[in-house]
Amino acid sequence: MTSLRPSRRAALGMLGAIPLAAGGVLALPGQAQAGAGHRPVPADLLPDGALDRLIAQTAAADGYSGTVLLLRDGRPVLSRTYGLANRELSLPNRPDTIFSLGSVTKIFTGIAIAQLVQQGKVAYHETLGTYLDGFPTEVAGTVTIHQLLTHTAGMGDILREQGDLLNTWGSEAEVVTELLELMRASPLLFPPGTGYAYSNNGYITLAYVVAAASGQTFYDYVRRHIFRPAGMSNADFYNRDQWAADRRIARPYAPPPTGGARVDNLRREPYVGNGAGGAFATAADLVAFVAALTGDRLLDRRHTWLATSPKSPVVPLPPKPGRPSQFLFGCYGPSATLMNNHWCLGHNGGSTNGVSTDLEWFPDDGYVYIDLCNYEGGSSAPIDIAARGLIVQ
Repeated sequence: MTSLRPSRRAALGMLGAIPLAAGGVLALPGQAQAGAGHRPVPADLLPDGALDRLIAQTAAADGYSGTVLLLRDGRPVLSRTYGLANRELSLPNRPDTIFSLGSVTKIFTGIAIAQLVQQGKVAYHETLGTYLDGFPTEVAGTVTIHQLLTHTAGMGDILREQGDLLNTWGSEAEVVTELLELMRASPLLFPPGTGYAYSNNGYITLAYVVAAASGQTFYDYVRRHIFRPAGMSNADFYNRDQWAADRRIARPYAPPPTGGARVDNLRREPYVGNGAGGAFATAADLVAFVAALTGDRLLDRRHTWLATSPKSPVVPLPPKPGRPSQFLFGCYGPSATLMNNHWCLGHNGGSTNGVSTDLEWFPDDGYVYIDLCNYEGGSSAPIDIAARGLIVQ
């Protein structure tokens, strides 16, 4: 696997030269300063507010390990880091720790497709068979790029159905070859365009479209056209061997399937990621990505809007008492949610092996929210839900 060989310096990206306080926490301005020249921030989102207390309480009960970063108008509002990146070596998580992102990776895949659309190499309305061969006629001739991006193609989810198989492969070449064969052999769950089913298969397949249309491997394309232009100096598709050797990367911890205390699950992870998951980044890398995307530095303005605007509605879960109703939409990579008349864009990620992540930005409100956790999927969801609720209240 080709590596970017990123430097070991702390990549603070958009955070600039903000000093670190004791314990690896970003030193933040006080409440009065945080609002000076910028939109004011509710007290519950500031240090010692409700969100800060919830993160601390959850971490104290060993329910959270990772880093939370909240910015408004490009300035840090809250930065907290807890837990261990490596228990064996007693290495703490830090603001510059690199985390596996899980399905947040899908945003990069969607933007890669959008770049190729802008270049005229891919079209959203075209069918899969326009770019890839070997798929059955009923798939190649009917499934469109739009449907793959919006989870309406009828494709299934190999990561849930045969996830353990992916862990047996031991090289990038084997992953690329074997995964494509599994995609070709996977039957559709319903006729394309007639329903919605969250599909890792769809985004895995899109990575092969990126490779075919660009003439590069999917990994190299994302490195060269997304990570580097955005200034994401620590982001990469690290393989399992690199993950094991690099002390900057947080190990994944979760209880074994039989239950019990959390264990290091690195060897249960796939050898390398794909279009649906498996990219790595720091919190600052993701701040840099959002700044590049919303600043039209990865796409021109029209194609940025096209990729990040709502496309197809998703049936939401019934609202819980005390929480605002949500209107969910698929975009081309990110998801879009309308809550209490506030738009939120982004994606979360999770793995039972020890990944629980969230990247969200609120275009009308100026917030960017990042949560990178190396505990089992869903473990940080209560924190993310609380943050979202406080932002849109």
